[in-house]
Amino acid sequence: MNSPILQLLVLAGIAIFLILRLKNVLGTREGFEKPPAQPPSPSRPDRRGFEVIEGGPDRDIVDHVPEGSESAKALAQMKQAEPGFSVAEFLGGARGAYEMILMGFERGDIDDIRPFLSPDVADSFESVIQAREEQGLTVEAEFIGVRELSLAEASFDPDTRRGEITVRYTGELTFAVRNRDGDIVEGNPKQIKRQRDVWTYARAMGSDDPNWQLVATGE
Repeated sequence: MNSPILQLLVLAGIAIFLILRLKNVLGTREGFEKPPAQPPSPSRPDRRGFEVIEGGPDRDIVDHVPEGSESAKALAQMKQAEPGFSVAEFLGGARGAYEMILMGFERGDIDDIRPFLSPDVADSFESVIQAREEQGLTVEAEFIGVRELSLAEASFDPDTRRGEITVRYTGELTFAVRNRDGDIVEGNPKQIKRQRDVWTYARAMGSDDPNWQLVATGE
């Protein structure tokens, strides 16, 4: 027999032998077999842990009043009436307004602060200032700063679009009242006095006038 043919027959026999051996060891695979599970690739992390839940509470509101409270609802209505309104910015302005109005009152400069007062509050301040002048009393005051400030209450009238916000202050200042002779009759100019006030501001939301007015004072 031709040598090449003999070699071909030998190789064929070896191939058949190997196929039979593999079939006995691995078995026969029939149909679709699911490939073995692979561990998740570290380069593609599960994104479910990074999903952001939309529609959560407005931090500009709930950072200052309890969520779901009447004050929180009123502040939300103010924001709807005036989308640019910010509670944090309002409180920042209320901090500056406290010093300006308080010092204007103590020094008798009613004209400088009148635009920021409601007519009733302006009349009340003016009466006190006039009474001091008639008695020959003068006030020496220096504002030290606001120690504490918090939003106490808020309300909103949807019919008039009037918003009211009450702020609780704890301020520090030096204070002394002198008579006509220059003698101190009240206070001490060298002693820091802590003063607590509760002021209510009001404004028509969405109006062209951005200024809030002081409409009520208390302690």
